[in-house]
Amino acid sequence: MSLYPADIEAMAARIISAFCARGLTLATAESCTGGLIIGALTEIAGSSTVVDRGFITYSNQAKIDLLDVRGDTLERCGAVSRQTALEMAEGALSRSACDVAVAVTGIAGPGGGSTEKPVGLVHLAAKARTGAVLHREMRYGDGGRSQIRLATVRTALEMLEEVIA
Repeated sequence: MSLYPADIEAMAARIISAFCARGLTLATAESCTGGLIIGALTEIAGSSTVVDRGFITYSNQAKIDLLDVRGDTLERCGAVSRQTALEMAEGALSRSACDVAVAVTGIAGPGGGSTEKPVGLVHLAAKARTGAVLHREMRYGDGGRSQIRLATVRTALEMLEEVIA
């Protein structure tokens, strides 16, 4: 029995199969999901041929230390921003030999939101060594912390499929 909803498990299985067929590996860089993306992927048998590593960078300092996110990016744009998500994905690639990385940073709530950056705002980025880059800004609303985090996992998995298409 999976820890994840059936749709997430099915998406993760498709990704593992597609990456395996192409001989690709991946890394995750997660903030608001705290490892849920890599957890969904490693729930699938055979994931060890595809999943290389995951970076859990919840704090700004962890983003700087582990993923080389620039301090001035965090100051200018904030942790929850397009630029930070892109730098997280780039950092995951530069700190590994993976072919693809996906990164997420957001506000899962219930606190921490503002008028400019409300609860449910998430920035996601996927980057491939081939040069393909994707970014999405999602506003999942305030349906609760678990709903926001699972919705983020779904979007991240969709982006992993898209970036190698």
